[in-house]
Amino acid sequence: MNEIRIYVEGGGGKDSKAWLRAAFTQFLNKVREDGNRSRATLRVVMCGSRQETYEAFRLGTRDHAGAAVLLLVDAEGPVGGTEREHLAAQDRWDLTFAHDDSIHLMTQLMESWFIADPAALARFYGQGFAAASIPKRKNVEEIPKTDVEKALKDATRNTKPGPYHKTRHAPKILENLDPATVRARAQRCERLLQYLAATAD
Repeated sequence: MNEIRIYVEGGGGKDSKAWLRAAFTQFLNKVREDGNRSRATLRVVMCGSRQETYEAFRLGTRDHAGAAVLLLVDAEGPVGGTEREHLAAQDRWDLTFAHDDSIHLMTQLMESWFIADPAALARFYGQGFAAASIPKRKNVEEIPKTDVEKALKDATRNTKPGPYHKTRHAPKILENLDPATVRARAQRCERLLQYLAATAD
């Protein structure tokens, strides 16, 4: 195997896709450095909408048989079963063509990873960042999506960069997250990072 391809939900326009692609690549490659890093190239593909991401993943699985092809989308809510079961129930996606270890979730959304590393948020937003607004719950995947969004808005409203803005702020925050900190509070992030660290060519 000489390539790992990750099809990721989100990105918006051309520029924001490029920024997020670079940020995801930097964050995910941190767990593949030194002795854990394989010679396989990590290629992040920002796909846009959920359905566009599913279709790109389906075609990628077909067209890149020699690569490890992964799906990474927001869970959008609590996850009670496996990743496959969750997406079958919520999105009615047929994932019978994919291996279980190729299906991954950001639970409940990408910003849950940000909540898991308040120090990274504080570094980015600086003076005025209200750390007390960030939930302290150990398992960030249990924090409802609406609560995550509100916490970020409340914590950042009085900072120089301004209230959290996905397009302008997310790439910089994502690339500066500490994987060890995030994976300790988000089990599905841990599952993805374990896979990447273990995958060799």
